[in-house]
Order: sequence, then C-alpha cells, then structure tokens
Amino acid sequence: MTSPTDDLLDAVAAGSHHDPHSVLGMHFGQDAEGAPEWTIRARRPLAHSVTAVFDDGTRVPLEHVRAGIWEGQRAGEGGSYELVTTYPDAPDFTAVDPYRFAPTIGELDLHLIREGRHEELWRVLGAHVRTIDGVAGTAFSVWAPNARAVRVVGDFNGWDGPAHAMRSMGSSGVWEIFVPGIGVGTAYKFQLLSRGGEWVLKADPMARFAEIPPATASVVTDSGYAWSDAAWLKARASSQPVSQPMSIYEVHFGSWRPGLSYREGADQLIDYVTAQGFTHVEFLPLAEHPFGGSWGYQVTGYYSPTSRFGSPDDLRYLIDRLHQAGIGVIMDWVPGHFPKDAFALARFDGEALYEHPDPRRGEHRDWGTYIFDYGRNEVRNFLVANALYWFEEFHVDGLRVDAVASMLYLDYSREDGEWVPNIHGGRENLEAIRFLQEVTATSYKRYPGISLIAEESTSFPGVTAPTSQAGLGFGFKWNMGWMNDSLQYIARDPMYRAHHEGELSFSFVYAFSENFVLPISHDEVVHGKGSLFARMPGDHWQKLANMRAFLAYMWGHPGKQLLFMGQEFGQLSEWAEGRGLDWWLLDQPSHAQLHGFVATLNSVYKAQSALWSRDSDGAAFSRIGAPTWNPNVVAFSRRDHHGNTVVVIANFSGVPIHGYALDLPESGVWHEILNSDGQEYGGSGVGNLGAVHAGESGRATMVLPPLGVLWLGHAAQQHLPPQTSSGQLLLP
Repeated sequence: MTSPTDDLLDAVAAGSHHDPHSVLGMHFGQDAEGAPEWTIRARRPLAHSVTAVFDDGTRVPLEHVRAGIWEGQRAGEGGSYELVTTYPDAPDFTAVDPYRFAPTIGELDLHLIREGRHEELWRVLGAHVRTIDGVAGTAFSVWAPNARAVRVVGDFNGWDGPAHAMRSMGSSGVWEIFVPGIGVGTAYKFQLLSRGGEWVLKADPMARFAEIPPATASVVTDSGYAWSDAAWLKARASSQPVSQPMSIYEVHFGSWRPGLSYREGADQLIDYVTAQGFTHVEFLPLAEHPFGGSWGYQVTGYYSPTSRFGSPDDLRYLIDRLHQAGIGVIMDWVPGHFPKDAFALARFDGEALYEHPDPRRGEHRDWGTYIFDYGRNEVRNFLVANALYWFEEFHVDGLRVDAVASMLYLDYSREDGEWVPNIHGGRENLEAIRFLQEVTATSYKRYPGISLIAEESTSFPGVTAPTSQAGLGFGFKWNMGWMNDSLQYIARDPMYRAHHEGELSFSFVYAFSENFVLPISHDEVVHGKGSLFARMPGDHWQKLANMRAFLAYMWGHPGKQLLFMGQEFGQLSEWAEGRGLDWWLLDQPSHAQLHGFVATLNSVYKAQSALWSRDSDGAAFSRIGAPTWNPNVVAFSRRDHHGNTVVVIANFSGVPIHGYALDLPESGVWHEILNSDGQEYGGSGVGNLGAVHAGESGRATMVLPPLGVLWLGHAAQQHLPPQTSSGQLLLP
C-alpha cells in the first residue's frame, strides 16, 4: 500500500483535503510477504499516544507520522475498533473513529440530487441521527459543489474544524461524514473552503431545527411525534377545496398573543378560531428567520420551524390539535428570495450557489435580497422538496406562495437595461415558471386535497389553470385587484361613493377567470395604512357600520375570504409585530358586537352552500337589477349545485333606502338570513322584520339599512350539504 505524501498528510491534518477518508480510518493492503494487512490512521494532534482497540480485544499501537497523524498496522482480519488516546496530564480519551465508516448516502440519492429529482431531499441531506454498525451518532451531509473542502463543527468538537473534515461524494457536489456519539440537541455549522482559499462558516441549508435567534447555529433534531389527525387527512384527500367553504384567519403567531409557545397557544388559538367560525388558520412564515421585523419573509432556514416558539414537534402538536378541532392550516412560503445574511444561503460555498450569479437576475433591488437560481437542478430541487417537506412532515393543508409576481417577470421592479431577457427575448422568467409548475404538479399529485395559493398581483394568465393546460397549477390566487379597488371604495365618504360604483363592480368582470381568495391581509394594516377600522370614514358608529357592511359584502362576493387578525374586532391601531393585539377592545360593547358579527357571518356563510360551492363558476352568479336604481346599491345572487340561492344586497350610502324595488330570482318569501345593521351587532336595526315577499314576477319592495348588507335566502330552500365528523363540508 502506497504511503501518503507529506503534502497529503498536511492537508488532511489541516482539514483542507476533499477526501480525508482516503487517508484516515482503516485501509486494506498487504505486507511484504503478500499477507493481508490493515493500515489504521487517525488524526490526534497533541496526543501522547494513540491505540486502536478492536472488538476482539486486539490492541494496535499507532505511531506519530506527521502533523498529528498517527499510523499502525493490523494483520489478518479487519473489524471494528475504537481509538484510545492519551494526553499529557489528562485522562485517557476513548472514541469511535468517524473515518472508519462507509458513506451514509447512496448512489441513487446522489443521482437524484444531480438530476434535481429527489422529492424527499430532507431525508438524505442535513443532519440525521442514525445507528451504523451498532454505533449511535449523527450523519451530516451538505451540497457545496464549489467548495475545496468542508468541515462540520459544533459544540461536540469545540468548533474545531479540522477534527471532522468531510469527504466529497464526487460530481454530485455533496459532502458527508458520520460522527459517532452525538445526537439530538447538538449545535453545529459547516466550514467551507472556497475556491478562492477563504473559509466561510455556514448554517446547514437542510437543518430541521436551529438555535433561537439571534444565535444562528443549526441543531440536530429527530422526531418521535405520533400524529392523531388520520381522519382529517383521509377526508382531506377526497376533498376539493375550491368547492368547499374557506374562511381564513391570518395570524402572526408571535404577536397574536405574545409569549405563547406552539403548545401553549394550541388551546387558546383553537378555542378562539372555533368560536369565531373560521375554517382555516394561515400563519405568516414559520420557517426560521433571523430578523423578527421581516415577519418571517426573509428566510434563512427553509426546513427549520422557527425555534422562537418551541421545537419542531411542538409545531406538529399545534397543527395536529388544529386538525382534530376541524381547522385547516395554511402556511406562508417564500421561494422568491432569501436574505444576504453571511451565516446562511448567501454565497454559500464562497460564490453564488443558491442565487443566480448574474445580479441582473440574482438580486432583488427592492428588498435587498437574493433571487434563487431556478434554472439550476439542485436549487429547484431544494425548493420543490421544501414544499413537500411541509406537507409531509407537518401535515399543513396549504401553502400560500409569497411574491409570485416577482418570480414571473425578469423586469420586475427594474428599469430598461437592468434586466436580461429570456431566450425568446421576452420578460417572462421561464425557469421560475417551470419551477412553479413543478412544485404545484408534484404537490397535488402527492397530497390531493391540499391548497397552493399564489400571491400574484398581475394579470399573468392561467395562475390557477392546470399545468397540463400550460397553467401554473395553483389552487387559488389572491385577488389583489379586488382588494385594492374595494378598500379604495370603502374608504370614501358615503356621499361620494355614488361616483365610484365601478370600484366595486369591476371585480365581477374577472371574478371567474381564476380561483380567487379575497385577502384583507397583514400588508393592508401596516406601513402607515392604518387598521381596517381606521380606514373607514365617519364617526365611531359609522366606522363600525362600514366594517360590518364591508365584511358582509366580502363574504358574499365570489371567492374565498382571508382576514388578518385583529380586524375581526375592529383593531384601532396599526398592526406592529413587536406587540400584541388590542384585546382590551373586546371590553367595549361596540367592538364586542363587531366581534360577534364576524362569528355570525362565518356561521351563516358555512351553512349556505350557495356562497362557496361554486365560487369559480360564473353561471352560478348573477347581478340583480330593478326599476329602482341607486349607484350606492350593489345586488347579486349566488347559487349552489341544488339550485339554492342567496341574494346579497349592499347599501353603501349613509341613509336607509325605503321602498327599494328589486327583481329577486324567485317569487315567494325570502328570509333575512343576515342583516349587518342588526341591533345585536351594534346597528340601527333597520330591516324588513326578517323577511321580504316577492310577487309572481319575483319583484320585491324592501327597506335597505344604512351602511348595511342583507343576505336573503328563499324559505323553500332546505338542501344543505352533509358535514363530516371532522367539520369538513363535502359535496356529492
């Protein structure tokens, strides 16, 4: 067996060689007579003596060769061994040699990583507690194709890099090592030697847990969580979210009720959301992020639930409990960009890796972040597998994909000359489009019944069209146009609204071009915009009346609904992530009444399948006209698959309208199933004594309350869809 050169031994001793396992550990050879012989080498700088002790009791003394590298020979059979090391004035140190183990990642995994097709990437990369040849420890692996050497450091080795240099797995760009004797709770990072000769210290991109910020190390974790939501998942798999009720409560977990952990928050959040009647909770991003002021939208740990509120199993507990209570869980997901923090993905192995190398495509000027290189197989795989990870490991029911518009266009927020056209000379980011199609198609194939929701603010066609029809394949798209127009309208003084009816009615033109979610999100109650309550015109009573009318109109409008926390009780102040909501407002009768109105709104909404079962079907929607016309009144009808109909009539003027004639879809008695001006909600109590009577032609004369919305349901309609034990509504 050829002895390693001095240069090779020096490189291994320094932890700067790409394949330390080729030198260290135990290697087969032959002695001078051709008999089998094993050479054992170990790196033990400053040691007084090193001995390899085999399972059969054989002791092989090693001799110092050079630079802390020790060597010895064992004749005959190989076997497992430990290294016993003595140091001057210190007790003996016994440890299993990490360099005696074969690679912990297989050829098939490496092939799939190279191809960008490893759908369960988190199972092979990162840190995994394993038992190999009867030895417990942790297997580390990381993708760093530009690195000349990689070392794993942590509290287990005093953050001494050369002690645990990793081996390169060839053209895959993956590096790996198995470290015996360490497990859950171990803090670690990777040291990478760039091609320019600089060592950089990085958190693990595939880490599944991390230290609590501002600390930045990754943490070895493992899950033994036993889920109890099998019934929920089974029902979900046979469901179609587009034809089911979806009323989403958007939550920033850290400021909803500050100080709660995932486990502590479970009961409180479940009780609250159940009482309010929302069908889903949507969390602002819960992936690890260093700066709380980013609200989670600048992610450094895509596979790490933030440790601010507990462990990954604690988050599993929260989601599991929500499912058992019949509440769906959506999480915001941010594949559009990532921050430039030096400890994370940015310039990961010393140069552009996860980000596109051309700053005209790789840097987001508005946000000061990097843009992923969607054309690189491994980067695309990292993101696709990450979406699947949240579905598989945390049972989330949906991902709301942030900033899709910024991904779709190469000239997004760029001037002429600041962007590079695609291969066809166009402005579309073809690689990002293919990535989005891959993530939606793969997610829906593996997890039927989930929802992928695009925050997309342009008129890009086919966002919710199937990928088989060249669409992006999302289940839903946020209706940003409706949000902007309706908020602009509702902020106007009622005396001027008559001239701006188009701000409400324009949404009906395109309401069925996509599967929409109507969002009043966190973005609308920050940065000087004020709370939803603060946007409303008039005095305190009028503001609350406008709130009720707006929400009733929103819940009646085609599309699913999303409301940011605090707006359900009329939060006065603008939201700030550093403090809790103004819960004291619930002690004020008027705000408690608004709070109760939202609960009623959700209850009636869920009971009326006409309001959600055909949200994306234009044939189930009709504007309603009449001989009486008022530009402050908007009326329309919604129908379900059984022909049941709900009529929505909104009067956005500040005065009641008496004797208003309207042609309803059917003659007979129409009950007021909701009146936003009801006295129990703090309104003036104007209405029609609970019912409106339509003649043979369907024409009815009624009173419309001021700043009020009526929902009418026909007395003869009784067909409601069945409800499962999990609370999900199913259609035949």
